[in-house]
Amino acid sequence: MSSSRARLHSLGIASALRETFREGYSRRDFSADLIAGVTVGIIAIPLAMALAIASGVKPEYGLYTAIIAGFLIALSGGSRYSISGPTAAFVVILYPVTQAFGLGGLLVATLMAGAILVALAVARLGRLIEYIPESVTLGFTSGIAIVIAVLQMRDFFGLQLSVVPESFVERILLLFSALPGLNLANTSVALFTLLVLIFWPRLKLPVPGHLPALLGGTFLAWLFIQTGMDVDTIGSRFSYELPDGTTGQGIPPFLPAFEWPWMRPGADGEPLNWSWSVIRELLPAAFSIAMLGAIESLLCAVVLDGMSGQRHHANGELLGQGMGNLVAPFFGGITATAAIARSATNYKAGAKSPISAMIHALVVLAGLLILAPWLSWLPMASMAALLVIVAWNMSEAHKVIALIKRAPVGDILVLMTCMSLTVLFDMVLAISVGIVMASILFMRDLAGMTRFQDISMQRKHVPQNLPEGWTVLKLSGPLFFAAAERVFDELAESVEGNQGVVLYMDGVPLLDAGGINGFDRFSNFCEQQGIRLIIADLQFQHCAPWREPG
Repeated sequence: MSSSRARLHSLGIASALRETFREGYSRRDFSADLIAGVTVGIIAIPLAMALAIASGVKPEYGLYTAIIAGFLIALSGGSRYSISGPTAAFVVILYPVTQAFGLGGLLVATLMAGAILVALAVARLGRLIEYIPESVTLGFTSGIAIVIAVLQMRDFFGLQLSVVPESFVERILLLFSALPGLNLANTSVALFTLLVLIFWPRLKLPVPGHLPALLGGTFLAWLFIQTGMDVDTIGSRFSYELPDGTTGQGIPPFLPAFEWPWMRPGADGEPLNWSWSVIRELLPAAFSIAMLGAIESLLCAVVLDGMSGQRHHANGELLGQGMGNLVAPFFGGITATAAIARSATNYKAGAKSPISAMIHALVVLAGLLILAPWLSWLPMASMAALLVIVAWNMSEAHKVIALIKRAPVGDILVLMTCMSLTVLFDMVLAISVGIVMASILFMRDLAGMTRFQDISMQRKHVPQNLPEGWTVLKLSGPLFFAAAERVFDELAESVEGNQGVVLYMDGVPLLDAGGINGFDRFSNFCEQQGIRLIIADLQFQHCAPWREPG
């Protein structure tokens, strides 16, 4: 094996698939994967189109993403049950990129994000997800859900808006001002689809609710159209050019073609002007895409681990996500990551291995080639209703409510701050501020645990009487920069006027540079005051070349 292949193998390339075959893969397992893959593929077709539209591109690019990235990530990733493709979380990042740089800019940003994900995998940073607090995760995901739901209101009510402002507040004000002009036919279709999506799970039927909801919405839209009412559909909104130069409506029924991402149209309709300035402008978006993709895919893998009892390979999953996002843009695929809802459905449908995710990608491919003429009849209002439900599920409102009821005030503050910043500004700012806030609050709480007590009279620690003017003090808790100054100042006040002091330190699990500096100041204080200082039971890993004063 060459060194490069050995390196990729050590990173966990295709670790989930290799593990499956190592454990033994039977015909029965393939049958289970086939059923699960077909089930999720049917769900993924309308979702991929709806999420592409919400991201500001044509619906077929969502299908290309589910096909190319969905297959490659399953093949090369580290999570056994994850289904990858377009996800709702990315909409708040991708839509502004599309508006500013067009499809070409979005694909280049995706390509750059794929490279960043591969770099994260090579640097073995897959476990960093463990350091993001739940209050931060819930805050930005619920904020994203709010933004997605608001973005669907134009199609949900059939409002005639020439442009949608980037500012959330301006967007809300514009939607309210346009509400008197709502389209009754579009609104009726959206409400019907939404109601079916809400109540269908109560029937506990094996058929996913997406299918009857969209079929019912499409039929109702067809009835409205027959009576002369105006209902927006994928066919009426989108078009494509055939090889002979003619124009078709809706979804192009052929395979995605290879094309350099930067040759795709920019915001002005011309090929993206590939330059260092464009790369510099796209880099923040690419970094945001990569970070969110890493968080989303690894969170999904953790959820699936909890459901299945299996364990994912974090760095292998990051590598798979990176490879999928590196390749997909060359075929028109937009950003992809693991989708928690589709992945959970995949597992519940009986999936046994990543092969089910590959089958899901092939089902989407078959839908593109065979069902394209019928997909053009899907109403935009039904697609908007579908994304409203996706946004609601993504918000995890029950977890948000539970956290607000039970969590400390600091966690609630972090949650609300992340949610507000995501809605009003952007997700990267929200995550950055949230992690900083959570870290500061955690350090405050941790510092509060560091204290000392006088144990001079406790015979367990001090079996003999002490000489006059001597005290034994027990330090407990981490002595780090946030706690050291306070603790040693209190110690200095406590021992002032003593002949000597014994610091019993078996309860100190951590001592950093700030703690060492605080100890040095305390040691110097004791020396200046003529107080003899003795250290007892200092933990071995924290030993330092301190000198005993006097």
